[in-house]
Amino acid sequence: MSTASPNPAPTSSPPDTPGSRYGRWFILASTVFWGSSATLARYMFRDHHVSPFVVVELRLGLSAIAMGIWLAVWRRDLLRIRREDIPYLLILGVVGLAGVQGTYYFTISRLGVGLAILIQYLAPTLIVLLDLVRGQKVEGRTLVACAAALGGTALLVGGIDRNALTVGPIPWLTGFGSAILYAFYILYSKRGLERYSPITMLFYSLCVASALWAIVTPPWRIVAANYPREVWICFVLLAIFSTLVPFLLFYAGLRGLRPTQTGILATFEPVVAVMTAAIFLGEGLGPLQSLGAVFVLIASVLASSRETS
Repeated sequence: MSTASPNPAPTSSPPDTPGSRYGRWFILASTVFWGSSATLARYMFRDHHVSPFVVVELRLGLSAIAMGIWLAVWRRDLLRIRREDIPYLLILGVVGLAGVQGTYYFTISRLGVGLAILIQYLAPTLIVLLDLVRGQKVEGRTLVACAAALGGTALLVGGIDRNALTVGPIPWLTGFGSAILYAFYILYSKRGLERYSPITMLFYSLCVASALWAIVTPPWRIVAANYPREVWICFVLLAIFSTLVPFLLFYAGLRGLRPTQTGILATFEPVVAVMTAAIFLGEGLGPLQSLGAVFVLIASVLASSRETS
């Protein structure tokens, strides 16, 4: 670690700058990757009986290794961080990244893609409520967008299979826990992006999170499981398209947007996840769930407008 000044990262872009406009598209692009890759993870849980914690560990670990090699060869300057920021990065990696991924993937394995991802996307509402508690001004369009996202979530959850109600309280607790942790992750990440590049932030949080999960499931136990080639291909795909690409897009977008707007825009992910789950896994939507998806889309459009920038 270096005490020298870290790699420069511009502060958050003001409303209606190119940074904020491009940021909206970065966030929406990240939701497409996350939403579709959630279906791939569900396939691994359901058809190959892979533990959700193994999936989390390998997608984070493989991503950290790939980023580490790239940084060591081409961008060593992005590895520099301040010593006083080490505790911040540890918290971001453990509570934020590891916590969100662990609770989210465990919930997917028990409740299915649609329900798990929709519960997690109560996070934007939590962020708006926190702003209100702090006495910060929240624009009217933001409140409408948040209400549309919350209403859409309620409709989508309301149409779930009754079997989801028989799995016990733990998956529901981890589902709502993932929403709380996701809200924390958005807010806490915003602070670090004022000092560091998204690449630096992602690399160190990946290292911390993957090291934590390696303690939970030691790598030699994963090797001893003798997963077939098809499963390892899925691990690599998840590392690239469910971690590296979308997280870099998410951080790049968050740099130029407010946390509330970022959270609302990210609710497009459930629409992608539910649609891909319906197509590839047969987890279809009823009429009320389809209406809920429309509300989520409305929320994303409202959050993309100038007033909520």
